[in-house]
Amino acid sequence: MLSERASHRKILATRGADVYNGAKEKGGRDMGREFELKYRAQGEVLARIREALGGFAPMAMETVYYDTPEHTLSAKHWTLRQRMENGIRVCTLKLPAPGGAREEWEVMDAGLADALPRLASLSGKDLAFPDLQPLCGARFTRLRKLEAHDGCTVEIALDQGILTGGNRELPFAELEVELKEGSEEAAIRFAEGLAAKYGLMPEEKSKFARARALAEG
Repeated sequence: MLSERASHRKILATRGADVYNGAKEKGGRDMGREFELKYRAQGEVLARIREALGGFAPMAMETVYYDTPEHTLSAKHWTLRQRMENGIRVCTLKLPAPGGAREEWEVMDAGLADALPRLASLSGKDLAFPDLQPLCGARFTRLRKLEAHDGCTVEIALDQGILTGGNRELPFAELEVELKEGSEEAAIRFAEGLAAKYGLMPEEKSKFARARALAEG
C-alpha cells in the first residue's frame, strides 16, 4: 500500500506567471511547476558559495534511472527515477512542459513497482512497460537552502558526486537554482547574477542525460 505521503506536481502557470505552489496531498510536499537553472562548477567554487551564503542543509542522494532496452521513455523525453533522499525513497516521473519547465510527479515511501500505477494515475500517462530496467544513476551530496530575492524565492542546491552508467563513473559538481515562488524572470536574474559572480557556465544536460551517455558508451 502506498504511503499517505504520495504527492504530485502539475503545471499551474506559463512562463512569466507568479503562481508556483500546486497540489499537496496529506503528508506530502508542496508541489508546483518546476523551473530550474543549472550551472557547471568546480568543487572549490561550490565551497566558496557555501561559505559566502551559509545556512545550507545537507542531503545524501542516490538515484537510479529506468528505461526500456529500446529507450522508449528517453525518446519521449520522459525521465523515470527512484531516489533515496536522506534514506527516504522517492519515485519520480518528469515530463516536458512549455517554457523550459517540467511537470514532475512523485510518490514517496514506495518502491518502483508500487509507485508506477500511482505515477500513471497522477500524470495520465501509460507506464505499463514490462521491460523497464535500471539504465544509469547518480550518487551525490546536495547542500540546499532557500533564498529570498527581489521578485522570487528560490532553492539553491550545490550538488557534488558521481554519475554512473555502463560500469563507468564521472565526477560532477553543479549549482541549481529552482524557483519556489515568484516570477521566472526574477529567478533568471538571480541565477545569472550568481553565475557571473562565480564564473559559472550553464549546464545544458540533465544528470540523467549525462549518466545515460556513460551507459551508452
